[in-house]
Amino acid sequence: MITSENKNQVDKIWNIFFSNGINNPLSVVEQFTYLLFIKMLDDKEIEKESLANSFGISVLNPTFPDGFFVEPDHERGRAGVRYHDLRWHVFREMGAENMFRIVRDYVFDFIKQIGDDESAYTRYINDARLEISYPDILQSIVQGIDNLNIEGDYNHVMGDIYEYILDTMAANGASGQFRTPPHIIRMMVEMMQPTVDDIICDPAMGTAGFLVESAKYLQEKFSEPLMDEETQARFNSTMFNGFDTDPTMMRIGSMHLMVNNVKNPSITRRDSLSQNNNDEKLYTLTLANPPFAGSVNASSINAALKQITDTRKTELLFVAQFLRGLRLGGRCASIVPDGVLFGTSKAHVSLRKELVENQYLRAVISMPSGVFKPYAGVSTAILIFTRTDNGGTDRVWFYDMTADGYTLDDRRTPTGETDIPDIVNRFLHMEGEEGRTRKDKSFLVPVDEIRSNGYDLSINKYKEIERVKVEYEPVSVLLSRLGNTEKEFAKGYEQLTKMLEEDA
Repeated sequence: MITSENKNQVDKIWNIFFSNGINNPLSVVEQFTYLLFIKMLDDKEIEKESLANSFGISVLNPTFPDGFFVEPDHERGRAGVRYHDLRWHVFREMGAENMFRIVRDYVFDFIKQIGDDESAYTRYINDARLEISYPDILQSIVQGIDNLNIEGDYNHVMGDIYEYILDTMAANGASGQFRTPPHIIRMMVEMMQPTVDDIICDPAMGTAGFLVESAKYLQEKFSEPLMDEETQARFNSTMFNGFDTDPTMMRIGSMHLMVNNVKNPSITRRDSLSQNNNDEKLYTLTLANPPFAGSVNASSINAALKQITDTRKTELLFVAQFLRGLRLGGRCASIVPDGVLFGTSKAHVSLRKELVENQYLRAVISMPSGVFKPYAGVSTAILIFTRTDNGGTDRVWFYDMTADGYTLDDRRTPTGETDIPDIVNRFLHMEGEEGRTRKDKSFLVPVDEIRSNGYDLSINKYKEIERVKVEYEPVSVLLSRLGNTEKEFAKGYEQLTKMLEEDA
């Protein structure tokens, strides 16, 4: 959890960006990301140097070697720039003008050339450039980043800071669609219980929130297995897979993973719905919140998806791709708009029928419409299913979530009332659901009933609303009471008038 001290400092840095012309929140996050990365490079190098000095040895494969990054050119009067000058703790002491020149002209070129095999982040910064236009502004931001308190577990603190930066981006009204609420992500991860043997994927990764939360969960629950060299190698590479079409999201998402100890995840810029995506039976767990209410060009859609649901609607095609990408026995938890649950088109029904009849549809969790406010008021649900290719759905678990810990208006202030612990507990202990009725928050629905309802998965189709008969007094009694009240009023009015006349 980020400290209030660091929250205040991030807010100050954010305001420096905004008050000096960088008012696109995505641009702020990108610039913030680059500068944090540059600082992290130097901080990590200082750690390595300290460790090497304690053993009396030199740093192996230093990030900032001895010598020149740009050689001097005496004929042209150019002094050259040493790698040493590109280090955060060095250029921050150069004064505003010199620091600005070093960062703009050399540091950004340097970070494009290092670590190609070390982190996914470095693969997505070829077009990185400094957008800060004035030396004094850069100096203020650098000082602000230096004032962040990064004591304790470095990566953990940096991860918390980066999470807060992304939250601030969403709070400033940009790209909210990329930002699934962290508590909803955590709920879904806890329900799916990833293990170190999983191969986890988010085909619409955005800022990589699902992958990051899965990584945190694994580090909490499997700290000892992750000590194993082979497992650690997979954790830093093939265990986490993500795709997105937006290069900005690739940069932000890869940085998000890196600061949470995932060094080189398998993330790629691509359209998961296109003909170029050959992913099939690769992953054991998919967690996602794909784009809603969009349509794609029919000619670009992967033919394998059309066999599941012949449509151009992205919310249906993504669910089809989640299914296609899973191995047999693989699990998926995905947020979908409510229309996926009850839409009557042939494509809607065929997708739901596929999940019910040919796969194992486990759960439908209905969420209140305010979960994604202030960015959208759309009603959503979470679909949870397992790929079997041989059916297995006997009953489907429904849960009517009405509270997620925050108000359901645009302000989204904490309330303390939440169904999330109950949802996770009941999902993981399904044996306790046997005696539940349709009047309860959660209940089981037999597959035959779902078939008879045309594979409709909306909770209102099955939930029983308890109506309490209200007895009202007879009209004659109400009129009598009204008459008595009117008499009392007239009496009081008369007394008041008399008192005023006596005083006069």
